[in-house]
Amino acid sequence: MRRALPLAAKAVAPLSAAALLLTACTGQGADGSGAGAAGGSTKDKLVLGMTADITGWDPSAQPAYQAWGFEAAYDTLVSCNKDWSLAPAAAKSWEISADKKSFTAHLRSGMKFSDGTPVTAQTVKETFAPLAKTASDRYGGIKFDIPDAHTVTITWPDPQPLMNSRVCNPKLASAKYLASKDKNTAPVGSGPYTYDAKASTAGSVYVLKKNPDFYDAKKYPYKTLELRVLSSATAALNALKTGQIDGTVVTADTYNEAKQSANVNVMAIESGVTAMMLTDHEGKKIPALKDVRVRKAMNMVFDRDLIAKNLYKGLASPTYQFFNKKGAAYVKDAGDAYPYNVAQAKKLMKQAGYEKGFTLTLPTMEGQAWTVLLPYVTQQLAELNITVKTKTLTGADAISKLLSGDYPAPLWTVGASADSIQDISIGVIPAGYWNVSHQSDATVEKNWKTILTGSDSESRTAQQAIGRYVLDNAWYVPLVNPQVFYAYSDSVKIPKSTDPNDAHPLLRDFQ
Repeated sequence: MRRALPLAAKAVAPLSAAALLLTACTGQGADGSGAGAAGGSTKDKLVLGMTADITGWDPSAQPAYQAWGFEAAYDTLVSCNKDWSLAPAAAKSWEISADKKSFTAHLRSGMKFSDGTPVTAQTVKETFAPLAKTASDRYGGIKFDIPDAHTVTITWPDPQPLMNSRVCNPKLASAKYLASKDKNTAPVGSGPYTYDAKASTAGSVYVLKKNPDFYDAKKYPYKTLELRVLSSATAALNALKTGQIDGTVVTADTYNEAKQSANVNVMAIESGVTAMMLTDHEGKKIPALKDVRVRKAMNMVFDRDLIAKNLYKGLASPTYQFFNKKGAAYVKDAGDAYPYNVAQAKKLMKQAGYEKGFTLTLPTMEGQAWTVLLPYVTQQLAELNITVKTKTLTGADAISKLLSGDYPAPLWTVGASADSIQDISIGVIPAGYWNVSHQSDATVEKNWKTILTGSDSESRTAQQAIGRYVLDNAWYVPLVNPQVFYAYSDSVKIPKSTDPNDAHPLLRDFQ
């Protein structure tokens, strides 16, 4: 999955923060009934398979991966296009101040939540204000000015080079809902669909009905959205092939079968970087990680070409840096900074005094394609006497646990945006949600300040300095740039994926 994660995970993302998780729409017959196998589904119903369950409906904890239910139930202040440019949503127009500290939104009139309460400027404040505490890396210190019911200005204490993602990610919800103790049972939003609790079964099927009063209802042509939780990518593909669902994510293991299946289309999307993030630079939880020789050794035991060719069946590219090649932080002359060399890696461990190794716990979650790496990662780190254990995280607080710092070297698919500032923000600066240990670093903080306040040229120079610094200090063990795939029925039209997180098509892309 991609990098984006729930908004409210502590010190977190685009997540964002933050990540993670996460019928046949056939033509109608003469009698108006569907011809598909999904219980007589018609063009009026879109049925999507999910390989990860919805862990709760709290809008501040929504994942960006397989999150069609959240996109259906909740609206946003503005919408982000594929390139992170802004488009109207609840706000029909807006202004960003010259100093990049303030965002002023002008709301549409007449909008209501599914509980009947109006969407107002005060609603925006009530949605964003809690993020100042729960996602302080992106919303800390924000203030609000509300001159009237349809105008709100959000002001940050510092310039926001990522202003667009700051304002398009939070989901708007009613004040009564936000104040409730249990926000996980059902969503109360103002999105293009409303939740049908009676037709839904938690952990199995989630049904949402089109909201005819939604201002942009024409972008969502289906009267009913049905989300089915399936046990695996294999089960999801089988459901697609037999007409039980209209679309699902597929993995490298199921890609060839999907491509060869009749009436099935496969969309390939460039994804992020799958990497182990060695965030405990000070060795507070794992003392060995304080030594750069250990971090370099961990890089050198992996044959990235072998990973891409065998584990990902050629549907991935080996990578040697955390940053996207198109980004300013990518070090173009670095090559393979830590080439595959087990013998040299063992020497480095011995020089560092850690030849006996240590234990490393890697958190996992259902539905994550990167887990194909686990046997190989376990095997190769064992060459350095590093014992790998796994911890499966479940429940509504799974993402908070993932980002808590209890697991200071998570292995995940994240980042790799063409805009390096995005990845520096989430994975390098102390407050970044994927920098789960949140340890300060003078070099990073100095260059981040330049990114915030300097000219475009100075910003690019600072981004390059950070890219070289984290590469020289082996803060990451980058492995591959995987492709992600989405398979869908012939009867569904998906002109393109507009997801800025490059995870899969968004609900708005299904036509």
